[in-house]
Amino acid sequence: MTTRITEYKHELSGNWSISGVVKQLDSLTGILKKLDPNKNKKLHVDCTRIKSIDMSGLQLIRVWRECARIRGVESRLINIPDHMYKTIQSVGLGRSFSDCIQDAV
Repeated sequence: MTTRITEYKHELSGNWSISGVVKQLDSLTGILKKLDPNKNKKLHVDCTRIKSIDMSGLQLIRVWRECARIRGVESRLINIPDHMYKTIQSVGLGRSFSDCIQDAV
């Protein structure tokens, strides 16, 4: 018997600032519910369509990634827009996203 590691991809989009982050919570909760650690070991999170983000959005994504990790799924942010990369750096969360920032667009 071999272990099969599969990948699951999800795309984040829209407003991830303080005014829009509450609307994003349901989407993230739904994704966590769909993750099956027996099937999905890696989750690639495409950030291309994130229009705006601030510290509250980054904190939500950080906690969400930790929840996925606790469930046995490693997540990776991909296609990080320049404005998101700059926000990560300016609010001092570079270390929290260090596994992803080399993928900044």
